[in-house]
Amino acid sequence: MGMVEFPLIGMNGNSFIMTLLPIARPDFDVEICIAYASSENFTGHAIYKRPGCYLHEDASKLLSRAIDLAKPLGLRFKIFDAFRPAEAQWVLWNHTPDPDFLSDPRRGSPHSMGVAIDLTLIDSSGDELDMGTGFDDFTPQAHHGALDITVEGQRNRAVLLDLMTAAGWDFFQNEWWHYQMFDARARYPILSDKVLDEPMMLDDI
Repeated sequence: MGMVEFPLIGMNGNSFIMTLLPIARPDFDVEICIAYASSENFTGHAIYKRPGCYLHEDASKLLSRAIDLAKPLGLRFKIFDAFRPAEAQWVLWNHTPDPDFLSDPRRGSPHSMGVAIDLTLIDSSGDELDMGTGFDDFTPQAHHGALDITVEGQRNRAVLLDLMTAAGWDFFQNEWWHYQMFDARARYPILSDKVLDEPMMLDDI
């Protein structure tokens, strides 16, 4: 899938073009494993009918910077989710309405603005680094600074945090895998699945 561009009207009445970029090789040297395109997620059901991975062009620049920073260390990123349509946020919230780990869709998730990403680090063999818990582990062990995980997990989380924040990302205290752009809700609109040329949401969701 190619770049998605669509017009929006700002609060001042001026129109502007917003761009979602597909995150894939060769432009982005990452592994894509979109969790919500299969049943291997905390809901136990697929939410997307295809593993689409998009970011707002502003966020894509920060991802490119993080990739460049990780490369000399022999590390790459594995992405679990990026742009998450507002419809998908409602599905997740209706399943697990836990504000400690999920944004209330009425407030809006930075994922639904195309400016948040869920990811981990992989080594040169493509193996995930130990992060102490898996992705979407909604327990206190997933928090940054958790001490009841392995020392290796603590170290690897610190590396991921260093790489992402050095590249310009903000982090979410409760989820080691989640990063987003600063002041996202003040700067970007919530987006529907309908902005995509080829929708991601399953028809029966």
